[in-house]
Amino acid sequence: MNNTHRQTRSPLVLIAEDEGDIADILSAYLSRSGLRSTRAVDGESALALHRQLRPDLVLLDVQMPKLDGWQVLTELRRRGNTPVIMLTALDQDVDKLTGLRVGADDYVVKPFNPAEVIARVQAVLRRSVVAEAGEIGSPTDVIRQGPLDIDLLSHEVFVRDDQPQRVPDLTYTEFRLLAHLARAPRQVHSRVSLLHACLPEGEAQERTVDSHVSKLRRKLESVGITGIPATVRGVGYRFLE
Repeated sequence: MNNTHRQTRSPLVLIAEDEGDIADILSAYLSRSGLRSTRAVDGESALALHRQLRPDLVLLDVQMPKLDGWQVLTELRRRGNTPVIMLTALDQDVDKLTGLRVGADDYVVKPFNPAEVIARVQAVLRRSVVAEAGEIGSPTDVIRQGPLDIDLLSHEVFVRDDQPQRVPDLTYTEFRLLAHLARAPRQVHSRVSLLHACLPEGEAQERTVDSHVSKLRRKLESVGITGIPATVRGVGYRFLE
C-alpha cells in the first residue's frame, strides 16, 4: 500500500542547502518540472527529514552547519541507497572523487545552471526507478553470476553461501556497474563504455569509473568476495577473471 501511494505521487527531493537563495531557485525549478521538494538548512535537519519523509533523492550541499555534506552522505549510505547529488563550490578533482568514493551518485559544482541540476536530478531518478522496477536490461529479476545473486527488484546483492550474506548497500551507480558487468561476465568493458552505460549524465572523466569500482570492490570484500570486478590492464573491467 505504501509503495502504491509512493508511486502515484511525484518524486520528493530533499534540498539540503543553507543558502536560502540557492534553495529557493532549486525549489522553483523542481516545481516547474513537476517534482516536489522540501528543504533542510543544516546537516542534522537533513538527516532528520530524510528519516521522516524518505525522499526519492537528496540534493546535498557540502559546506553546511552542524554536520557537513560528507558526514551526512556517510550516514545516508549507512541507512540505504537514496540517490544523492552533491552541490559544492569545491571544484578540484580530489573533492569530486571524495564524494564519489563516499557514495554520491553525481556531483555539481557551484555556480551552476539550475536547469542542468534539474536535468541531472531527472536522470538519476529515471535510473533509480528503472533499477527498482528490474528493467535495467535483464529479462529476469535476479542475475546469478559467480558467487553473487543480484536482485534487480529489491536492488540488493547477496552472496550465495550456506548462510547467505547481504552485501552492504550499494549506490545506484555501483549497482548499475555490477549488474552491467554481470550480464556478460567474460566481456571486457572499457572505461568509456562503462562511463556512458552506468554513470551520471555529464560525467566526463574516465577515472571516476575507477573510483566507483574501487568502492564497489571494498563493499564486496567486506563480505569475503575478492577479484570482482576484475581489472583488465590497459583496457578496463570485466566481472570475473
